[in-house]
Amino acid sequence: MAIITLTTDFGTRDPYVGAMKGVILQISPGIRLVDLTHEISPHEILEGALALEAAAPFFPPGTIHLAVVDPGVGSPRRPLAIAAGGQQFVGPDNGLFSFLFCAGDWSAVRLEAPAYRLPAVSQTFHGRDIFAPAAAHLALGTPLEQFGPPVTDPVVISWPAARREGDQLVGEVIYTDRFGNLVTSVRVSDLETLGPASSLTVEVEEKEAGKLVGCYADLPPVGAGAVIGSSGRLEISVREGSAVAVLGARRGSPVRVRKQ
Repeated sequence: MAIITLTTDFGTRDPYVGAMKGVILQISPGIRLVDLTHEISPHEILEGALALEAAAPFFPPGTIHLAVVDPGVGSPRRPLAIAAGGQQFVGPDNGLFSFLFCAGDWSAVRLEAPAYRLPAVSQTFHGRDIFAPAAAHLALGTPLEQFGPPVTDPVVISWPAARREGDQLVGEVIYTDRFGNLVTSVRVSDLETLGPASSLTVEVEEKEAGKLVGCYADLPPVGAGAVIGSSGRLEISVREGSAVAVLGARRGSPVRVRKQ
């Protein structure tokens, strides 16, 4: 049975996600639907891309990821379907899939064929009228090339990364989760260039944020520190508290990692 995941900035208060699911189930009644998240901050394309990057590798081959973070809905921005890494992705061409285009082999098409969208397309709800039908038809086995012409120049947004400055790594906060953890652009592979993890300390907003430890339980009680999170990125945390509140940091805040 095919799987379609859904990632949006719609929230769950309004009927938008339910309408998309209704369209999918009309076309492909036996589909398995998985809500990845509908709590992406409104219009935050990078946040949506990071959520997809973190979760997509854990789904089986053949999974279809339907993602709608689309502040340009109704504009000339292109609707896309993409094949990459044995999976397929559907959504707007606004940088939401930059992590795919930067990673390796992929192919993409513009969603144009009338047969694979609703008869009437709203200028404000392409998630329901274009993307949901396309995902459902992909789940039925419709070949990618039938949806429209190939796209070779997709939009790629600047992807946050760490850089080396002498004996330090410099990055930034790229996301804050509901626990108040500060997820950074520093990856575990970056840290390996500095030496053993036990010898590293972290600062954010030019404030000492503590040592790099193995897990949240290794942090001092109500104290700050850093861990390698499940997505392979450095996270700055406060044990049983919020690093956002304690350290006053936010998305874009500078982060430095150095030897003790």
